[in-house]
Amino acid sequence: MQRINGKVIWITGASSGIGEALTYALDKKDCKLIISARDEAALERVKSNCQDSDTIKILPMDLANFDEMPGKVEQALSHFQKVDILVNNAGISQRSLILDTDFEVYKRLMDINYLGTVALTKALLPYFVKNNAGHYVTVTSLMGKFGSPYRSGYCGAKHALHGFFDVLRMEHGKNRIDVTLICPGFVSTNLAKNALIEDGSPQNTNDVATKNGLPAEVFAQKMIRAIESKHYEAYIGRGETIGVYLKRFFPKLLHKVVLKSQVR
Repeated sequence: MQRINGKVIWITGASSGIGEALTYALDKKDCKLIISARDEAALERVKSNCQDSDTIKILPMDLANFDEMPGKVEQALSHFQKVDILVNNAGISQRSLILDTDFEVYKRLMDINYLGTVALTKALLPYFVKNNAGHYVTVTSLMGKFGSPYRSGYCGAKHALHGFFDVLRMEHGKNRIDVTLICPGFVSTNLAKNALIEDGSPQNTNDVATKNGLPAEVFAQKMIRAIESKHYEAYIGRGETIGVYLKRFFPKLLHKVVLKSQVR
């Protein structure tokens, strides 16, 4: 098991939700943090809430701007002269039926949740290979393991992350590069509120399951333990995590369970 204390960690999507909670938890472990998101003002707020703002560096970025990722990596490395762990946490969700959803919504979900994450990961990879060390921690979802209505594009992008990072682990284990896939269930954040509906606008309302989900602070602690243990995959939530095992052994039963309990 690796100790995360004192590591240099780069967190995307750090302006709210899981990323914000993880920032506060790692700050208490004396980590040096680079926090990224599109909203620079929100990142400043998160930094001001940390106990040691001198070890927090802000790096605004938009994952949809693929061509900027090599430059962002250079900026990140300039802050502390190294990065030990990249936490790919940024992403958006969806709440709309396939029949009603504009194709541009699917494109945006893939650009942000999958291609943007791949672009950043690839930009940092030569550095990890050169150092013969590194750890990618990618926040996917239980929806990366099985599907649910109203989330077709979100599920597709999260499934894609599993395929990509499983192969990265296979190809670069020889370079001592670790890959951990974090699969949240329901976590109490604004993910559902910010989810895209059929025309690409935000849903602007929360759902009961998300509102009553695992507190982000609790989730962050469980996530840190999974990172320190270098798990290949970690399923973090409550009863909904059983869906992973139902999918593997009883897929028809999972189909019925999800349809019966579906939430928009």
